Amino acid sequence: PDTRPQGQVSTLQLPAGEGAIDAAQGSVQFIGTATVLIRYQGFTILTDPNFLHKGDHVHLGYGLTSERKTNPAIAFDDLPPIDLVVLSHFHGDHFDQLVQKRLNRAVPIVSTRQAAASLEKLGFTRVTGLSPWDQLDVSKGEARLRVTATPGRHGPAGVAALLPKVMGSVLDFGAEPAAPDYRMYISGDTLVIDDIKTVPERFPGIDLALLHLGGTRILGVVKVTMDGKDGVRMMQVVRPKKTIPIHYNDYDVFKSPLEDFAREVKAAGLEQEVVYLAHGETYTFTRARR
Repeated sequence: PDTRPQGQVSTLQLPAGEGAIDAAQGSVQFIGTATVLIRYQGFTILTDPNFLHKGDHVHLGYGLTSERKTNPAIAFDDLPPIDLVVLSHFHGDHFDQLVQKRLNRAVPIVSTRQAAASLEKLGFTRVTGLSPWDQLDVSKGEARLRVTATPGRHGPAGVAALLPKVMGSVLDFGAEPAAPDYRMYISGDTLVIDDIKTVPERFPGIDLALLHLGGTRILGVVKVTMDGKDGVRMMQVVRPKKTIPIHYNDYDVFKSPLEDFAREVKAAGLEQEVVYLAHGETYTFTRARR
């Protein structure tokens, strides 16, 4: 029997969509920062919504701000109806002031317990807070999705205590989470910590990983997200079939450009396993065969 600690299970029921569900094909569209649109099996999922524009500033706490260097590929007003927001943590470059003000208060959001408390104070009414290994089982008509929170740490241990708690997440699509139709891992803003080694043990056969890179540095010194070398280490730990790098060039606190990751990927001989998306581009995937 599995003696590892098991998390709590929450449920979320969404109204059934119209028309037939395409169980065979899905897509990931990169909007910018850590913001992507995932569409699969009738679900439309938005991650870490950040829709400020070039020149706008976000607040990172303790009087620190960061300037956005890019524009999102989609304007907030042009988003499709969203079934679920997966939020790695409550920080300005992941849930900015525009989103805080304008996102529909009834949109379901899953995040850390700490973020959930902040979101509820803002008036969001369908928030699920998870601790590591907690699960949210989502149903939409016949479609099923399980979101499992995975460990993350936003910087070195001492610094991370001053920053928001973060989570990675595993998205298992399909009626049978143990043998999903497609399995996706989203790293969240984390460094490669020992606890992440547990992710591939619990969730073997990850089809796609979305990695938050950028080598973000607070005060220009302390690294609080993965740089290029860390990104390759994460690939080697989690062992996804494909990896998409995100969160790498959008703010002035990001100090490790995509070229760093690309160079490390090439040196490690992993080029066939990486998909590079420019802002606005879409990766299309098909149901995994297990």
